Amino acid sequence: MKFVDEYRDAALVHKLAGAIARACTRSWTIMEICGGQTHAIVKFGLDDLLPEGITLVHGPGCPVCVTSAELIDQAVELALTHGAILCSFGDMLRVPGNGIDLLTAKARGGDVRIVYSPLDAVTIALENPARPVVFFAVGFETTAPANAMAVLRAEREGVQNFSILTSHVLVPPAMRAILGAPDNRVQGFLAAGHVCTIMGTEEYGPIAREYGAPIIITGFEPVDILEGIYLCVRQLESGRAEVENAYARAVKTAGNVHARKIVETVFEIADRDWRGIGVIPQSGLAVRPAYAAFDAAQRFPLTGTAPQGQTECISGEIMRGVKKPHDCPAFGTRCTPEHPLGAPMVSSEGACAAYHRYRSRAAL
Repeated sequence: MKFVDEYRDAALVHKLAGAIARACTRSWTIMEICGGQTHAIVKFGLDDLLPEGITLVHGPGCPVCVTSAELIDQAVELALTHGAILCSFGDMLRVPGNGIDLLTAKARGGDVRIVYSPLDAVTIALENPARPVVFFAVGFETTAPANAMAVLRAEREGVQNFSILTSHVLVPPAMRAILGAPDNRVQGFLAAGHVCTIMGTEEYGPIAREYGAPIIITGFEPVDILEGIYLCVRQLESGRAEVENAYARAVKTAGNVHARKIVETVFEIADRDWRGIGVIPQSGLAVRPAYAAFDAAQRFPLTGTAPQGQTECISGEIMRGVKKPHDCPAFGTRCTPEHPLGAPMVSSEGACAAYHRYRSRAAL
């Protein structure tokens, strides 16, 4: 299959691993931002091919994982208290909030539906004009254009019973928060290619220069990731901190200009609470006042559930690159995909789910 098989070529993978080993003379810690990259690294054992001096840590690029517990509680509230048809992607249903998750809300009679696109939720609203329909709009820059399109379609077609509960987050402010933390150990980044297909590459340059951290934009296949690591190590070894685009087959400097305009039409930048990390200023997208009629947070009196206090989950430390999943004492015992303590064990992009699926504790 084009753009898959050639990026999984075993000979090229081992050639790149050898090049990394030859280039590396010191110890370096590199963070891959995206959960999709984490799953590829763990699934294909790419970290096992690296020299001992290279440590890969896993970033906050799992949108399900960083969605705050309060927003999940509000989604549950919409389904159970306000009688809304709550539409969501499937991986959100089992993420615990401060109270129950959406799957439990569905079991208790809430009308919670899995959809494959926010536009499906608009169609459901058209089919159910007497009921409010809310789409749980979660994600990074990648999913924001489709969610904005859903709002614009609803406005164009006069769908008055549709709104979105927004939990959009942005990558560059999270990178700044990680690099600026007192316990930071990250020295370079592998940035997520699909995010950059939308946002482009220009926002990364100031971050690389300010913090002295190379940023390599990569894809999600083994050759993509190892090429990104090689380029990052070369920069670190030479004392450079620049942005390099190793995913040029999909990413352009300006990104997708049309998609960015659609996002900017519907959303504005706002502070956002990242689960396990806390509030990062100017790190999210909120619905603009002009589209408040499609903002569930404005249309419904939402409260959420009071926090239950500290849990065993160390997701914040994992997503900041301070610890790895197997550093959690509950990993694989008290915390499993069937009984998760936190979101990273639930999501298909979560680091803990990747380790649990592909590596037993005994193998670590």
